[in-house]
Amino acid sequence: MKDFATPQYVTPQEIKQARKLLGLTQKDFARLIGSSTPTVERWEAGDKSVAGPIALLVKLMIDDPERFMHLILPEKKLPIRLKYMYQQHLCTVIDVDEGRRDVQIWNFTEHLQFRAFGANEKPSYEDYCAFLESRCFPESRDKMKLVLADLDIPFYDPLLIIEKTQGKMAEDDFWIEIVR
Repeated sequence: MKDFATPQYVTPQEIKQARKLLGLTQKDFARLIGSSTPTVERWEAGDKSVAGPIALLVKLMIDDPERFMHLILPEKKLPIRLKYMYQQHLCTVIDVDEGRRDVQIWNFTEHLQFRAFGANEKPSYEDYCAFLESRCFPESRDKMKLVLADLDIPFYDPLLIIEKTQGKMAEDDFWIEIVR
């Protein structure tokens, strides 16, 4: 049986320290760790140590806060946000202003094959358009008008198609959530 260098418990002060290092409210901290706000409030206000998975999580937060800050989604500043997902895992956030042809991305995985644009950290608007088209059927598809009618879409527009299909393809587990 192996032993691990993990803490058995965490103090209320350490929980608060971890939360403050990340610049989070108790509510946001609770959402990050998958807990409730009253639980975080009770932990921080208490005078007893807390055992369980939170002990290791707080240790990791204090040791490497940047790793956890990377999990905080940036504020949405452009009109359209796409969340490129693999199963339930967020891989890339894509913010777009189609009028200004402005594209900004944030990757939440180190694995290039799971990123929307692979190794490309600064995709152009053309890269974005190509990405959208790659997540729906081609414009040259046979009987395309029938497929569009089934989707209740008047004309071929990759973004509209993705809104209806979530960009799901038969051969993979990737999908897209669009936030307007």
